[in-house]
Amino acid sequence: MIPAMPDEMTKAVAEDLGISDLSSEQQQQLIEQFGALTLKAVTVSVLEKMPENKREEFAALSERGDAGALKAFLDAAVPGHEQVARAAVAEEVKRFKEFQAAA
Repeated sequence: MIPAMPDEMTKAVAEDLGISDLSSEQQQQLIEQFGALTLKAVTVSVLEKMPENKREEFAALSERGDAGALKAFLDAAVPGHEQVARAAVAEEVKRFKEFQAAA
């Protein structure tokens, strides 16, 4: 489970996702689900850019939870990984909004 965000951040994310008219509980639930899906999308996008021979090392670093070591690894193994991540997040926001519009 993703820890609760400060109210200001939750409001901003809810507005960006177009869910600010829902109850606080519904907003938090959707934001948590969106966050989990987005994390998966970002990971897949970065892995697609990563050389196959580096993926085991990435998995091991991810399991250890050392954010500094993981960032240093990504900086070396996947140049531009931050832009890849931003693009993946933007794509997930777009998909979410399209899904909402179709519902």
